[in-house]
Amino acid sequence: MIEYQNLNEPVYLKVKEMIISGELKQGEKIVQEKIAEALGVSRTPLMRALLALENEYLVESIPRRGMFVRSLGQKEIFDIYVCREALEGMAARLLALSSDKTAVKELRDCFSCFLSQKEIDLQVYAKADEKFHSLLIKLTGNLPLDKIYFFGNIHEKVISRGLLRPPEETLGEHAKIIDAIEKGNADNAEKFAREHIEKSRILLLNQ
Repeated sequence: MIEYQNLNEPVYLKVKEMIISGELKQGEKIVQEKIAEALGVSRTPLMRALLALENEYLVESIPRRGMFVRSLGQKEIFDIYVCREALEGMAARLLALSSDKTAVKELRDCFSCFLSQKEIDLQVYAKADEKFHSLLIKLTGNLPLDKIYFFGNIHEKVISRGLLRPPEETLGEHAKIIDAIEKGNADNAEKFAREHIEKSRILLLNQ
């Protein structure tokens, strides 16, 4: 049960978590009475949360049928990767131009624990990968870029698909992006970030 004075945000966060985690599955109808009861809230804050999530493209309202968790088709997922390629490439360029050593350290810290591991836990690595791509945007300090990335909810839409490529492939790619940022090489930083996403996009297309 949620115990907050202002219920709107915690209800929104909880329902969003339920969608991201797969507790509420793609295409599933959202039974508002059931969820409201489970969270211990009225339907008013729940409806506000669902409207916010609809704006983030996570749920959809179907006339005369109700609210559903949005189903993402193959083309939609592919298009999301196209957006990610552009946004994360721009973010890498901005970070390279900023010469921010603290940002470089935060990005390196995402993967430092895996460098000496012979066998990498895929779930742990997936979380590190998620954090890296989120930080890549946030550390730019570019609020419009951050808002576009967040509002479109671009990365979270693909989290549930898991890792498309193994750490053995992507760990080195992440390192190349970070190295280019650290050296202030904006062209390479953007190029490597775009190539990193592009490889996953092409793999997804082939699948």
